[in-house]
Amino acid sequence: MYNSLRTFSFLFGYLPFSLKGLREVQTLKGKIPIKDYDELVHQQPKRWAQGILRRTKSTFKVEGLELIPEETVLFVSNHEGNFDIPSLIAHIPKPFAFMSKVEVKKLPIIIDWMVAMNCVFIDRTNRRSSMRSITDMVSTLKAGHSMIIFPEGTRSKGTEVQEFKSGFVRIAKEAKIPIVPIAIAGTSDILENNQNKIKPAHVFITVLPTISIDTIQELSSRELIAHVQQKIAVEVKHLQQTKNQMPHL
Repeated sequence: MYNSLRTFSFLFGYLPFSLKGLREVQTLKGKIPIKDYDELVHQQPKRWAQGILRRTKSTFKVEGLELIPEETVLFVSNHEGNFDIPSLIAHIPKPFAFMSKVEVKKLPIIIDWMVAMNCVFIDRTNRRSSMRSITDMVSTLKAGHSMIIFPEGTRSKGTEVQEFKSGFVRIAKEAKIPIVPIAIAGTSDILENNQNKIKPAHVFITVLPTISIDTIQELSSRELIAHVQQKIAVEVKHLQQTKNQMPHL
């Protein structure tokens, strides 16, 4: 219970202190090079994510960061739990935006940071919104901002990787940018698997080799979905096995 209180207190308590930084990045949007802007806007969310994770008392092992290319990429990851995003923001050095449910727009300050990060919002109950969000992600990538997408569409909560939806394929093909697969395991042990109470967990993140633009264009949509899903699923299974051998925190 104490872990939950201190984690959620920081989650929302930090936000007012980030307002000064938010105003600064808002005034610079479109006025400085995209790479410089993304690195600047990423600083506060990274500190926020690191602070949250530190209070969960979890451990993190990250591998494959050297495989991330300098160019704009589409990160594609499995989706285990609500702590996936803060875990990746805290540990992936390359700034990225992401797709989020439209309901997040009700959260003050958080929504302003997400807009500053060039996040895309989706109303899953509206098919037109879903199609528009794909178009928005393509435009964001073409503008030079890397993004991450979770093709499972819902949290697996530590079970096997679920079937990938096809949206990420259309995004990568239309934007003509490489895909960087990511496998993550252990985040659901922080929250979802504890009746939504914060507990320390062992979290593993592996960045897998980049899938080139040529490969993306050569493979059919069905082949590319299977190719990416298989790579991530195999690594997730390996990470879960490793996690299960770790001592309890």
